[in-house]
Amino acid sequence: MLNEAADIQTALAPLQVLREAGTEIIVVDGGSSDNSVALAAPLADTLLVSDPDRARQMNLGAEHARAAALVFLHADTRLPPEAVELITQALNTHCWGRFDIHLEGQSRWLPLVSRMMNLRSRLSGIATGDQCLFIRHTTFNAVGGFPDQPLMEDIELSKRLKRQQAPACLHAKVISSGRRWDKFGAWKTICLMWRLRYRYWRGVSASQLAKEYRNAR
Repeated sequence: MLNEAADIQTALAPLQVLREAGTEIIVVDGGSSDNSVALAAPLADTLLVSDPDRARQMNLGAEHARAAALVFLHADTRLPPEAVELITQALNTHCWGRFDIHLEGQSRWLPLVSRMMNLRSRLSGIATGDQCLFIRHTTFNAVGGFPDQPLMEDIELSKRLKRQQAPACLHAKVISSGRRWDKFGAWKTICLMWRLRYRYWRGVSASQLAKEYRNAR
């Protein structure tokens, strides 16, 4: 999380049932300037503070996790009720996987964006962080975790994991905030992300693309 004081309690509250059943909840803050840490601390087993870098934050959380399976959940994404059962079943036959996604927001284009993301992921075997990646802990360690780069860390990890096995693509949907599309415009955001992905595929560095992403926003 990073500066999620407005929503972090809403994000963590549904996870308390899982926590009571033995799921370990680790929250990694990226140096929030609001009171995110104070709000999140009572609702987590462990709260860590990292540099404001998504890959480093997730790697730090994984480093402190004790479980055999890792689930990477962004602060603005909600799991389906049966998530633990579905993940457990999927990891019986696969070493990693992801959920379909439903983007929630004001833009009327978000249902189409959601379908495009799910279809692209199913065809390519590449998952985005918004789709809630889940991975066997041993597999995560074997591929070196998330690459230390400021953008496209989820795409690069997916590429590494695909060499191990194709992902389990679950039809159950996580609900993720469409605030990025609402704030910057749906089609502008779609075009920006496709352009960045294409340039990454062409070999442009993640550091350069991160600068362009920040400037575009």
